[in-house]
Amino acid sequence: MLTVAYLANQFPATVEPYVSEEIQELRRRGVKVISGSVRRPDKAQDSASNGVLESPILCLQPVRVLTMVRSLFFAATHCHQVSILLVRVLFRGKESPNLRLRALLHTWLGAYYAVSLREREVDHIHVHHGYFGSWIAMVAARLLGISFSLTLHGSDLLLHGAYLDTKLKYCLSCVTISDYNRRYIFDHFPVIDPKKVIVSRLGVDAPPAAKLSRRIASNPQNCLKLLAVGRLHAVKGHAFLLRACARLRNTGLDFKCAIAGEGPERQRLELLIRSYRLQRHVSLLGHVARQEMEALYRNAEVVVLTSLSEGIPLALMEAMAGGKIVLAPAITGIPELVIPGKTGFLYKPGDLEDFLRRILLLRSLMPFEDERSGAPLHWISHAARVHVLHNFNRQKNLTRFADEFLRPIQPPRSSPYADPLLQ
Repeated sequence: MLTVAYLANQFPATVEPYVSEEIQELRRRGVKVISGSVRRPDKAQDSASNGVLESPILCLQPVRVLTMVRSLFFAATHCHQVSILLVRVLFRGKESPNLRLRALLHTWLGAYYAVSLREREVDHIHVHHGYFGSWIAMVAARLLGISFSLTLHGSDLLLHGAYLDTKLKYCLSCVTISDYNRRYIFDHFPVIDPKKVIVSRLGVDAPPAAKLSRRIASNPQNCLKLLAVGRLHAVKGHAFLLRACARLRNTGLDFKCAIAGEGPERQRLELLIRSYRLQRHVSLLGHVARQEMEALYRNAEVVVLTSLSEGIPLALMEAMAGGKIVLAPAITGIPELVIPGKTGFLYKPGDLEDFLRRILLLRSLMPFEDERSGAPLHWISHAARVHVLHNFNRQKNLTRFADEFLRPIQPPRSSPYADPLLQ
């Protein structure tokens, strides 16, 4: 039986349901998957496991003293297998001293992970994201004498790509979620073999047509309902959204903006809401369970995204699958999902005036929208749903992922006629 170790920075995580979905798909095909997490997951995250917790998760933190000692001995006796990585960390590249020290720590954690896997007869290691977990997985794979692969999403490639040259050089394959990312990899790492880089889109399940709103928008007397979904992190650009809300309030527009998500920026955003006097207009909903998100999407009229960096967000896919109008920045792989004027609307990244113009345009069109009228927004919402159903379908894309993922690591099935004694 093929055995694959599957590592994430934190698993399970509610914002990364695709990790557990991929594990389930591989297990469905008979692959033994050892799920792993660098950090200990929060208990509140357990609902994100989708049943993957049927087997224990291998957590690297907190470290166990005996395994720590064994990993130091193991690394010392097998140092020739990671010496080229240590040379890269200590003497090459332009990384800061802080990054180099962290890479050394992660090299040790890689040895720790290798010792934890050594008796499990692992054939391959896969890791999600190009952050520190990918260095840990690469070190462990080299110490164990097996292959490793990684999935690159958004910021891990575009903003925080430390040591990606080395990770891409030594990985068996690299999965990434958009054509934009694939082009970016070739532009910035031209020596990488193109055959190693696989585009595998994420996907969502579309709600049944019977659950869709009968109207795209309310009458002009009702307030505009905006929804933003994403972690409260600086890269998600919620401060930009709050500035836009303050400007919309100053125009006299009646609106409500709900922000679903939790994270380290919450206190700062609460201060901005008070500073802009937006208490009547903006609500921070905190973490919202996945089963409750459908109602939020259904009640929204425009789903907005203001991120500075993204892959292709699941939140946009979910909104479009539900027939919602979306507005997002024209960055990275988003135009592969949101085709301007056809499946949604894009604005110039960081351009507050352009964002406001498009919100006001959408609001002006909504009073005339009716499912029977053939008006533009109705056709755009319909096209968005069809686009997601065809190109960002969860099960279809999971099947493609597993096919591509297994091809380089699964030995070809031998034919009985290959045996000369049977010919």
